[in-house]
This record gives sequence, structure tokens and C-alpha cells, in this order.
Amino acid sequence: MTETEFLKMADECLQQVEQIFERAFDNDELDVDCKRSGNVLEIEFVNNGSKIIVNSQAPMQEMWLAARAGGFHYKHDGQVWRNTRDGSEFFATLSALATEQGSK
Repeated sequence: MTETEFLKMADECLQQVEQIFERAFDNDELDVDCKRSGNVLEIEFVNNGSKIIVNSQAPMQEMWLAARAGGFHYKHDGQVWRNTRDGSEFFATLSALATEQGSK
């Protein structure tokens, strides 16, 4: 994929993540504060101060996800963002990490 294509897909991914967490906040499912600066989205869980950070890495054409559980790298496989180590899907992992991190 070209750099332009990657940047568009990465921006769409970040927007989608931000919308998911804003909806969860609006529906009183999670008490979170989202802050985006360029290609970095910081999601803070207000109840415990922990954070999940999602950012794009254009040189590697990857999305990176950092949480208490560790750091994860994702490449787009033509359909979805897949973990470069275990093949798990980005949004499924993000959901599981947010549930775990938001409840502590």
C-alpha cells in the first residue's frame, strides 16, 4: 500500500477508536477522556488514571496499541488490522483491554 493509502486508513482507524470511546462515555459505559494530537490518541480511564494509547507508525505502516497489558503492533491485511505476532484483530483486542483496564 502507498503511504497516502496507509495515512488515510490510519486516520480512519484513529477516528473510529475515538468515536467508540466517546459513545461509551456518552452511554455511561466508561468514564474516559480522549485526547488526540496528530497521529496519537490517548484514552484515559478517569476512575484509575490508566491510559491506552493508539498511534500510527507510517514508516512501518502499522498501528500501535499500548496498554497496561503491553504493547501491540498491527498491520492491515486488506480487511482488518491484525496483530503482527498472534494475528488477533485490533478492535477485538482493544475492546478486551478497555474492559479489563476500565474495571480496575
